[in-house]
Amino acid sequence: MRAAVLERVGEPLRVEEVPIPEPKAGEVLVRVAACGVCHTDLHVIKGEVAFPTPCVLGHEISGTVAALGPGVEGLKVGAKVVSSFIMPCGQCYYCLRGEEDLCERFFSYNRLKGVLYDGTTRLFRKDGTPLWMYSMGGLAEYAVVPATDVFPLPEGIPLEEAAVLGCALFTAYGAVKTAGLEGGESVAVVATGGVGLGIVQIARAFGAHPVVAIDLRPEKLAKAKALGATHTFVPAEAPQAVQDLTGGRGVDVAFEALGKPETFRLALNLLRDGGRMVPVGIAPQGVEAGVEITRLVRRKLRILGSYGAKPRKDMPILLKLAQAGIVGVGAGVSDRFALEEADLAYRHLDKGEIVGRAVVLMGGGT
Repeated sequence: MRAAVLERVGEPLRVEEVPIPEPKAGEVLVRVAACGVCHTDLHVIKGEVAFPTPCVLGHEISGTVAALGPGVEGLKVGAKVVSSFIMPCGQCYYCLRGEEDLCERFFSYNRLKGVLYDGTTRLFRKDGTPLWMYSMGGLAEYAVVPATDVFPLPEGIPLEEAAVLGCALFTAYGAVKTAGLEGGESVAVVATGGVGLGIVQIARAFGAHPVVAIDLRPEKLAKAKALGATHTFVPAEAPQAVQDLTGGRGVDVAFEALGKPETFRLALNLLRDGGRMVPVGIAPQGVEAGVEITRLVRRKLRILGSYGAKPRKDMPILLKLAQAGIVGVGAGVSDRFALEEADLAYRHLDKGEIVGRAVVLMGGGT
């Protein structure tokens, strides 16, 4: 099969032929239809997040079941499926508590070592040398995924666009749930890339009003408006504009979806007294954002970190929202690339040239 390999940090992704992986007990082999292009992969490419190399990135996939490992039930070969970037082990302290977004094995095995939960990778070169897996290593024609993270795709959802359910919309749904958002609450979304656009959609679906989108790029703000934002502003005008919109108080909930100190502080400064700020964006390792302690304490602000949703609990609900058209799966997909163009896709992302979410299509781009 073909796979896009990152040989070393800072080098371009190169497509090469590698053996098709084999699923072990409790695992599923997915023939990948599409894989989303995410900033978190870009952090690895640039060396801003530590991860072993050589590796195969890509953590947001849709596809069809190609084979089942021993003990897997409830799935059939040929079924259309999606997978989230968080792959719960189902057995650790947090998974057993229903907190799969904090799965210990996912972090200690996959995110630190690039392996699955027996301590080994499923990807190898023809000479037998290992290729480490970022989540399932979705920038390839086939990927092995734990069965705990493989979900049948409902009828009516386009297979290739469905890839964005695995991270962009999955992360957005988790952020809105983490916020405890209620109908009628006011919302600001700082940074409207793939995840930010998902938050805009889902916040509106939860009944938020107004929903304010904030970004530097006018084309991204236009996209946010098309997906449900009631108001859009550039960062410089946002603080005063939000005050004017909310009677001088600020919003109930502010989401930050980029992972930069300045956007983190902006989101916090948009809150009303007693408001909640939900940071979602991943920053390079070691990056900090200053917080005014006295305001945080006196004005009873809450900062609620959100890494994603809970796969087995939340993905079925997200799929129902998508099937009902409440969340538009294809609406956020703005760019499509062939696997051979994977490196180009991340270069476009790095330059801020992706409006919405890009996907890499294993059958070719358009």
